[in-house]
Amino acid sequence: MIEVRNLCKSFEDKEVLKDISTVFEDGKTNLIIGQSGSGKTVLMKNLVGLLDPTSGQVLYDGRDFVGLSKHEKVMMRREMGMIFQSAALFDSMTVLENVMFPLDMFSTMNLRERIRRAKDCLDRVNLSRDADEKFPGEISGGMQKRVAIARAIALNPKYLFCDEPNSGLDPKTSLVIDGLLQGITKEFGITTIINTHDMNSVMGIGENIIFIYEGHKEWQGVSNQIMHSDNTRLTDFIFASDLLKNMRQLVLDKEEH
Repeated sequence: MIEVRNLCKSFEDKEVLKDISTVFEDGKTNLIIGQSGSGKTVLMKNLVGLLDPTSGQVLYDGRDFVGLSKHEKVMMRREMGMIFQSAALFDSMTVLENVMFPLDMFSTMNLRERIRRAKDCLDRVNLSRDADEKFPGEISGGMQKRVAIARAIALNPKYLFCDEPNSGLDPKTSLVIDGLLQGITKEFGITTIINTHDMNSVMGIGENIIFIYEGHKEWQGVSNQIMHSDNTRLTDFIFASDLLKNMRQLVLDKEEH
């Protein structure tokens, strides 16, 4: 579990995060949503230590991450996995070598054990062994995201951070990635935090959703509460088009009758 208490972040005289308090739960897909410029990316950077908050606390299972020494933060980051928007694979490494990279850097496994662990992770994301020796440029965008997930779980992280994992993917492949992230989260009891614009993800795997509006937490709940929410900022964001607004109204009208 990750708990955020009264988190604020300013850049010079601009306040970007405003007194955010929330909890990201174990074994659930925790989604951060909001318009571009709302502060959700800054929030995630504060969670992983890429930025230091102006004030407030970030507690990892009760441990104050902000107050840790530099060495302690490095040790804590070994408990974190990260999936970047672009997948961020190394072009000069094969698929297998990419997944082995964190094992090579941080584990005490011998070579045979590292290879076995990397292959197990690739199996978990349903990548065939034919992909092991290919380079990132030789596989599809969806396969690259699967490799990124496999690499992120190679060290058995307790906390998994995903920055727009469905960016650039078609809707069908996005659903596959969502299913993988949710399945891995449940299987290993990970605290998974996903920064997303994908409304299919919000409605499909939104087990704990935090909606950020102009730097503050505007709403928090689960996906099935969104349809009935009376928060106009939330509904205007989720049901942005006339088509989606009409679909929502049809559902609400049907429930009334």
